[in-house]
Amino acid sequence: MKKYVIGLDYGSDSVRAVLIDSQNGAELASEVFWYPRWKAQKYCDPAINQFRQHPLDHIEGLEHTVTSVMKQSEVSPETVKGICIDTTGSSPMPVTQDGTALACTEGFKENPNAMMVLWKDHTAVKEANEINDLARSWSGEDYTKYEGGIYSSEWFWAKILHVAREDKSVVDAAHTWMEHCDFITYLLADEKDLKEFKRSRCAAGHKAMWHESWGGLPDKEFLSQLHPYLADLKDNLYEETYTSDQIAGHLNKEWADKLGLTTDTVIAVGTFDAHAGAVGAKVDHHALVRVMGTSTCDIMVSSNEAVGDKTVKGICGQVDGSVIPGMVGLEAGQSAFGDVLAWFKDVLQWPMDNLVLNSKVLSEEQKADLKAEVESWFIRLLAEQAEAIPLSESVPIALDWVNGRRTPDANQELKSAISGISLGTKAPHIFKSLVNAICFGAKMIVDRFEEEGVKIETVIGIGGVARKSPFIMQTLANVLNMPIKVAESDQAPALGAAIYAAVAAGIYDNVIEASKVMGSDFEAEYFPQASQVEVYAQLLEAYKQLGNFVEEQTNKNT
Repeated sequence: MKKYVIGLDYGSDSVRAVLIDSQNGAELASEVFWYPRWKAQKYCDPAINQFRQHPLDHIEGLEHTVTSVMKQSEVSPETVKGICIDTTGSSPMPVTQDGTALACTEGFKENPNAMMVLWKDHTAVKEANEINDLARSWSGEDYTKYEGGIYSSEWFWAKILHVAREDKSVVDAAHTWMEHCDFITYLLADEKDLKEFKRSRCAAGHKAMWHESWGGLPDKEFLSQLHPYLADLKDNLYEETYTSDQIAGHLNKEWADKLGLTTDTVIAVGTFDAHAGAVGAKVDHHALVRVMGTSTCDIMVSSNEAVGDKTVKGICGQVDGSVIPGMVGLEAGQSAFGDVLAWFKDVLQWPMDNLVLNSKVLSEEQKADLKAEVESWFIRLLAEQAEAIPLSESVPIALDWVNGRRTPDANQELKSAISGISLGTKAPHIFKSLVNAICFGAKMIVDRFEEEGVKIETVIGIGGVARKSPFIMQTLANVLNMPIKVAESDQAPALGAAIYAAVAAGIYDNVIEASKVMGSDFEAEYFPQASQVEVYAQLLEAYKQLGNFVEEQTNKNT
């Protein structure tokens, strides 16, 4: 009998489900659901970097995508052996004592502080700084040392501390908090003891300062110095964590009925999207997997023997088992990658959206057609003209920090800047400078890994940017001075989640074995162009100089 598994990948804008043949990794069906409330930008305020999502977007998307792939594939429910969920992170949300998302209860359905705090929400910059100050002055264990030595406003404790100070009604009503990947897993599983529920090792280790060497989460005395609520909350969180090859439970009857599946289906422990994506792309020793979308996550694995007690400074954590059980997962990334180019596109489209599309001459149908037509070629045309600009021609220098800096050395207070603009600077020149900037940001991450003794021999790109933009990928190969392979799969994170599900369901003995059979092949490879590598190295120095100046000015003003 055929055995199938489902991977559910929750991104920033949508959730996608894939139904995978465990025998060969073939994708039988896939479906995407765009979050309607998020698309309407409800509960968000970009001016203060507030980005919240209503869990109903995720719950509705879960039902829609899974029932769709089952209908498309027409496979028997009994043949679906496992499901695994990956999500963005850190994206925590408050829940009640029975595990209901607080935002789904009376009195909190429209309260942004009761929503999921999306990874890119930076409202907790002040709180992150306090955590870092305390960690450095604290006489006990340095709880940030396995998270690069700098705690970020994008992470678990900083976000909860911010909400605790801003909205007492939320923390009074919440029994505990769950990462997005844990919440959706809990929703599906038949194991309903919140205290004993198997939480994600990946989420806890990279974002919540969990480490086995100090017995799990930070000490209550440490947490209480930040806020008494955090110390109390620890009692309602967890002590142990689990890797995603483990079983979190079986599909409960309520959701089995909704999805057209059986209660025999295994639910694997949840994980984060980038880490699952690395598994989907067959990550191995000395390979850096770049998950390139709105932001990037850069993932590596290393043996425990190679890493030992060494801590890599300025990254987003090193966690045993966060990618492949039995190996240390290393995470870095950029807070904005595709978002840098999307920002520029929005700036250039302002006249279209506010002048042309508000015209009384055009009908609504004509406006919709015009907008769709422009959307189809806007970035492509910019990229073509930017690519045609020779490196000998003056191009501005830009920073990629439009959403702060994740790594190396997290600092979400930093802003982007552009220098070297002249009367000859046109839109394609600025676009080229921004492409250069996101590639230079990647180079800084690679250099940090290598400075810290982590060897990189192969770079693998996954995600929409990797597959759709040869211009960016060729620029990246030139800046890194390394070949870059591009994974064939459109859905590498969902595929990686399906691989975890196959191991949890007992179809394979371990993640490495399953990944070799089910993982994505590669569709392209970009090689450095010798004539351009040296020029990009010179431009990188100008990027560093501008970055140092901006950081110095930011530090003076904070």
